[in-house]
Amino acid sequence: MVVSKPWYVYLVRAANGSLYCGISDDPVRRFAKHQTGKGARFFASSPAVALVYVESWPDKGEALRQERLIKKLRKSAKECLVLSQVLTGDPHPSPLPEGEGA
Repeated sequence: MVVSKPWYVYLVRAANGSLYCGISDDPVRRFAKHQTGKGARFFASSPAVALVYVESWPDKGEALRQERLIKKLRKSAKECLVLSQVLTGDPHPSPLPEGEGA
Protein backbone atom coordinates (compact mmCIF):
# COMPACT_ATOMS: atom_id res chain seq x y z
CA MET A 1 0.00 0.00 0.00
CA VAL A 2 1.38 3.37 -1.05
CA VAL A 3 0.76 6.19 1.40
CA SER A 4 0.27 9.48 -0.40
CA LYS A 5 1.48 12.68 1.14
CA PRO A 6 -1.07 15.37 1.91
CA TRP A 7 -1.92 18.18 -0.47
CA TYR A 8 -3.14 21.59 0.61
CA VAL A 9 -5.62 24.15 -0.65
CA TYR A 10 -4.48 27.64 0.20
CA LEU A 11 -5.49 31.28 -0.14
CA VAL A 12 -2.97 34.06 -0.67
CA ARG A 13 -3.83 37.72 -0.24
CA ALA A 14 -2.50 40.09 -2.89
CA ALA A 15 -1.45 43.67 -2.17
CA ASN A 16 -4.72 44.93 -3.70
CA GLY A 17 -6.76 42.82 -1.23
CA SER A 18 -7.83 40.12 -3.66
CA LEU A 19 -7.53 36.43 -2.78
CA TYR A 20 -5.84 33.77 -4.89
CA CYS A 21 -6.75 30.10 -4.40
CA GLY A 22 -4.35 27.31 -5.29
CA ILE A 23 -3.13 23.85 -4.30
CA SER A 24 0.32 22.56 -3.41
CA ASP A 25 2.06 19.78 -1.54
CA ASP A 26 4.05 22.55 0.23
CA PRO A 27 2.02 25.78 0.55
CA VAL A 28 4.78 27.71 2.35
CA ARG A 29 7.25 27.00 -0.47
CA ARG A 30 4.58 27.83 -3.05
CA PHE A 31 3.78 31.13 -1.29
CA ALA A 32 7.48 32.02 -1.41
CA LYS A 33 7.37 31.41 -5.19
CA HIS A 34 4.34 33.68 -5.49
CA GLN A 35 6.20 36.40 -3.58
CA THR A 36 9.03 36.28 -6.12
CA GLY A 37 6.52 36.78 -8.93
CA LYS A 38 6.76 33.19 -10.16
CA GLY A 39 4.15 30.47 -10.19
CA ALA A 40 0.99 32.40 -11.07
CA ARG A 41 0.28 35.25 -13.49
CA PHE A 42 -2.36 36.39 -10.99
CA PHE A 43 0.35 38.20 -9.01
CA ALA A 44 1.79 40.11 -11.98
CA SER A 45 -0.46 43.12 -11.28
CA SER A 46 -0.51 42.91 -7.48
CA PRO A 47 2.16 41.03 -5.49
CA ALA A 48 1.45 38.27 -2.98
CA VAL A 49 1.63 39.62 0.57
CA ALA A 50 0.27 36.92 2.92
CA LEU A 51 -0.58 33.23 3.06
CA VAL A 52 -3.92 33.59 4.84
CA TYR A 53 -5.60 30.16 4.69
CA VAL A 54 -4.45 26.54 4.41
CA GLU A 55 -6.40 23.29 4.60
CA SER A 56 -5.03 19.77 4.31
CA TRP A 57 -6.30 16.97 2.04
CA PRO A 58 -5.16 13.35 1.84
CA ASP A 59 -4.30 13.51 -1.87
CA LYS A 60 -4.04 15.79 -4.89
CA GLY A 61 -7.41 14.78 -6.36
CA GLU A 62 -9.32 15.77 -3.24
CA ALA A 63 -7.37 19.03 -2.98
CA LEU A 64 -8.28 19.84 -6.61
CA ARG A 65 -11.97 19.21 -5.92
CA GLN A 66 -11.90 21.50 -2.88
CA GLU A 67 -10.00 24.16 -4.83
CA ARG A 68 -12.77 24.17 -7.45
CA LEU A 69 -15.40 24.60 -4.73
CA ILE A 70 -13.53 27.47 -3.09
CA LYS A 71 -12.93 29.22 -6.42
CA LYS A 72 -16.71 29.25 -6.98
CA LEU A 73 -17.32 31.10 -3.70
CA ARG A 74 -17.97 34.81 -3.48
CA LYS A 75 -15.14 36.86 -2.01
CA SER A 76 -17.16 37.38 1.19
CA ALA A 77 -17.37 33.60 1.71
CA LYS A 78 -13.62 33.25 1.11
CA GLU A 79 -13.03 35.99 3.70
CA CYS A 80 -15.14 33.95 6.15
CA LEU A 81 -12.84 30.96 5.58
CA VAL A 82 -9.83 33.15 6.34
CA LEU A 83 -11.48 34.59 9.44
CA SER A 84 -12.56 31.15 10.71
CA GLN A 85 -8.98 29.93 10.57
CA VAL A 86 -7.71 33.06 12.33
CA LEU A 87 -10.33 32.79 15.09
CA THR A 88 -9.91 29.07 15.73
CA GLY A 89 -6.18 28.98 15.20
CA ASP A 90 -6.78 25.69 13.39
CA PRO A 91 -4.13 25.24 10.68
CA HIS A 92 -6.22 22.53 8.99
CA PRO A 93 -9.94 23.44 9.13
CA SER A 94 -12.78 21.19 8.15
CA PRO A 95 -13.68 21.26 4.46
CA LEU A 96 -16.80 22.94 3.15
CA PRO A 97 -19.72 20.62 2.42
CA GLU A 98 -20.84 20.56 -1.21
CA GLY A 99 -22.91 23.61 -2.10
CA GLU A 100 -21.96 25.63 1.01
CA GLY A 101 -21.19 29.32 0.79
CA ALA A 102 -21.85 29.84 -2.91
